[in-house]
Amino acid sequence: MTKIDTSRPETVLPTPSHTVGPFYGHALPFPGGGDIAPVGHPDTIALQGYVYDGAGNPLPDAFLELWGADPDGNVSRVDGSMRRNPADGGFLGRNGVEFTGWGRVQTDANGHWSARTLRPGARGDSAPYISVCVFARGLLVHLYTRIYLPGDDAASAADPLLAGLDEARRGTLIAKDDGKGTYRFDIRLQGEGETVFLEFT
Repeated sequence: MTKIDTSRPETVLPTPSHTVGPFYGHALPFPGGGDIAPVGHPDTIALQGYVYDGAGNPLPDAFLELWGADPDGNVSRVDGSMRRNPADGGFLGRNGVEFTGWGRVQTDANGHWSARTLRPGARGDSAPYISVCVFARGLLVHLYTRIYLPGDDAASAADPLLAGLDEARRGTLIAKDDGKGTYRFDIRLQGEGETVFLEFT
């Protein structure tokens, strides 16, 4: 949003930043927000983890949006994530059939989050990854990061972002394999082990 200075019409001033939370708990969550893969899909993987503040405390009111390509590396163009009930305008949730590649989840009282999706395929020069946008208390601007999954060693070694990071920083972007199709990815907003965040200009 831009504010116009009417005393000097040629001058456009930016709107000041405002904190992004925790004001979103009522309107933004929706049924099935973390069910990115259709229920019962045989290739579903589970992602889960915690969001921590700079002191290492879990955040009970953080909010994540996730985007990922399908297993062939294609970005889905189908609707189906947030259907509304035409009678009352409420959310019906997902249609349960389409893979949209997009999800929105909140952390629980213990700072834990989880989602179900499909393992993404590679796109371009990048190793397969899932994009994440983080909203949390005290942030004036949301943060972007990526989740890379283990098992794509050759692609990860050639990935431009991962190749530009030292081993410790690179490790903050790679989920841990907990077995049986479950991966853990913790997000640390500051301090020791801080997650690598990306800046888009």
